[in-house]
Amino acid sequence: MPNTILNSVITCPHCKAAELIEIPEGSSQQFYRCPSCSGILKTRSEDCCIFCSYGSVGCSSSEQNLAA
Repeated sequence: MPNTILNSVITCPHCKAAELIEIPEGSSQQFYRCPSCSGILKTRSEDCCIFCSYGSVGCSSSEQNLAA
């Protein structure tokens, strides 16, 4: 089965800028620098990565956890 490439739109809570980025498979991203305001986004305490905190699509690990 081919790997599915997932993309998510990360929206900065500071300046509301949005950027479409690829979700890396098998790893979680804890920090993200907004290309618009240079603010550093950190994962919220209840989430596993920036995609789950600020993205339009959560990471695949959270989808797998929901399926279990």
